[in-house]
Amino acid sequence: MALADSHCHLNDQAFDEDRDEVIERSRKSGVEIILNVGYSIENSHKAIVLAEKYQGMYASVGIHPHHASTVTKKSIRELKEMAEHPMVIAIGETGLDYYRNQSPKNDQVKSFRTHINLAKETSKPVIVHCRDAMEDTLKILSKERIKKVCGVMHCYSGTDSDVSTILDLGMYISFSANITYPKAHLLRDAMMATPGHRLLLETDSPYLAPQKKRGTRNEPSNLAILADNAARIRGISREDIERISVSNFKTLFNIEDTGNGRITYKIRNSLYVNVTKECTNECSFCTRFYSDSVQGHNLRITHDPTAIQMIKAIGDPSIYDEIVFCGFGEPTLHLDRILEVAKSVKKQGGKVRLNTNGHGSIIANQDITPALSKVVDHISVSMNAADKDTYDNICQPLMPNAFDSMLKFIKDAKKCGIKVTASVVAIPDKVDVEKCRKLAEVELGVRFRVRNYNLVG
Repeated sequence: MALADSHCHLNDQAFDEDRDEVIERSRKSGVEIILNVGYSIENSHKAIVLAEKYQGMYASVGIHPHHASTVTKKSIRELKEMAEHPMVIAIGETGLDYYRNQSPKNDQVKSFRTHINLAKETSKPVIVHCRDAMEDTLKILSKERIKKVCGVMHCYSGTDSDVSTILDLGMYISFSANITYPKAHLLRDAMMATPGHRLLLETDSPYLAPQKKRGTRNEPSNLAILADNAARIRGISREDIERISVSNFKTLFNIEDTGNGRITYKIRNSLYVNVTKECTNECSFCTRFYSDSVQGHNLRITHDPTAIQMIKAIGDPSIYDEIVFCGFGEPTLHLDRILEVAKSVKKQGGKVRLNTNGHGSIIANQDITPALSKVVDHISVSMNAADKDTYDNICQPLMPNAFDSMLKFIKDAKKCGIKVTASVVAIPDKVDVEKCRKLAEVELGVRFRVRNYNLVG
C-alpha cells in the first residue's frame, strides 16, 4: 500500500541541501504521492520544477496569507499562467491567518477571495490555510460558493463542532502530525468527526514534526507516524488509512478515474460484500448520496454482482473474522443471491453477518428469517429511530409500513435464534439515542449499537 502527503513544502529552502535524500526516505516509508504547495510566486515556480523532476509529485500555486499584501494583478496573472501546467493540481495555499497577522486582515480577505476566483477560473480545488480565523474563513467560502470547485482545509486547527459546516461546503479536511501532541484532544475529536471520504493526511513539512520528533525538521517520511496514529484514533487498520489517504487525494485533485466499484472490500479483518446499488430507503445520511467510497473503497458499481461473482470475489472466507453483506444498497433485494453465497461461506468455515434495513420480509412478502437463520450468524438492522414519524423523516422509505415491518423483522429474527443488533445513526437534534436504546434492549430484547453521524465503516 501507499500513502499520499496532501500538503508539504519540499520546495522550501530547508530542503535545498538534501532534497534527494529526503524524497528517497519518503519513498522507502511508503509515501508515493506528494503535493508540494506554493506560498509565493518564486516558491510556486519551484514546486512545478520539482513536480516535473520527481515521479508521484504534484504542485499547487498560490500566495500565503502572510504575504497577502504583496498580491497584485501581475502576480495573479503569473499564478494563472502557472496553473495551466499539467502538474499543477490546486490553487493555494491561501486563506486567513489572524494569529500572526503578518498582512492586514483586509489584504488577507482580498487575496483569499482572489485565489478562490482563480480556482473557479481554472477549475482546480483550493487549499485553505486558516488560523484563528474560522468564522471569517467559513463565511467567505460560503459566499464565494466554494462547492463549485471544492478544496481542503489544510492542517486543520478547528474543533469537531465546525466539521459539519466544512463538510456542507463540500470541503475536505486534512490533518497533520500535531494530532500526536499530548494536549491535542480537540484535534483528535475533530479527526474522529471527519467522515472517511473527506479525510486527508499531510506533513506540512518542514513544519509540525510528530511528537517523538518535535524540534526537528519535518519531512514526508514522517507521514507513516501520522498514519499509525490516525488509524488508532479512528479504530481502523493502517491499511484502511493508507487507502483512504490515496483515494481521497486522487478524488479531490482529479488525478485519475477511480474505476468501477468493488464487489468486496476489507475493513479491519472483515470482508464486506457490495450486494446491490439499490435500496428501499433514501436515508438523508447515507454515504451513497454524497460519495462513491467507504473507507477509501469505491462502491459505485454499475451492475449488481451475481452470486457466482460474489463467491469468486470473496475467495477463502475463513481468513476473515466475518463476511458481511452490506454495500451501498439493501442486500435482501437479492435474497436468493445472499442465501447462496452465505451457504458457500458457511461450508468453507466462514462466519456471516447481514447488514440490512430490515425490509427483507416486506420485500419478499413473506417472513424470510427462517431461511436466513440457516446461514446467517448475525444480523445488524438499521433501526435509526424510536418512532415511525422520525423514521419516515430521516430514512424516507419507498414502501408503506416500513418502520413497523422493520421492527417485526427484528422480532422474527430473534425468534429464529439469530444474533441481532439494532443500530442507530446519532443524527444531532433528530435521533433520541436513549429512546432507541430502550426500544432495542428493553422492548425488543436485542443488542444495541450507536453509529457516529458521518462516519461509515
